[in-house]
Amino acid sequence: VQLVESGGGSAQVGGSLRLSCEASGYTDSGFMAWFRVPAGKEREGVAALYRANGMTYYADSVQGRFAVSLEKTNRVALHLQMNDLKPEDSGLYYCAARKYGGVWNDGSKYPYWGQGTQVTVSS
Repeated sequence: VQLVESGGGSAQVGGSLRLSCEASGYTDSGFMAWFRVPAGKEREGVAALYRANGMTYYADSVQGRFAVSLEKTNRVALHLQMNDLKPEDSGLYYCAARKYGGVWNDGSKYPYWGQGTQVTVSS
């Protein structure tokens, strides 16, 4: 399984960014998720989509501002639309995937990870 993120960059407060994670070799029906590591802080779950039923999950801090979606055309790609960005959204964002369900934001249960993409939000 290979996960490749793209779409990070810089944005101003209130702006938007869209992250994408292209998955190859991944056919399971578990969670695909976004995690982030803010500078000097621990990893935290941002959003996830459960492939078995399409349900989505969000951290309280991003609820209503971020939207996760799954593209299933000629590729499998997980997208994260980030709107109304805040400085506290800055960090290194990782895409992750796992085979099963469970607690979506438990990063220790995800065996597959991308290389990360940086998001910086400034005022």
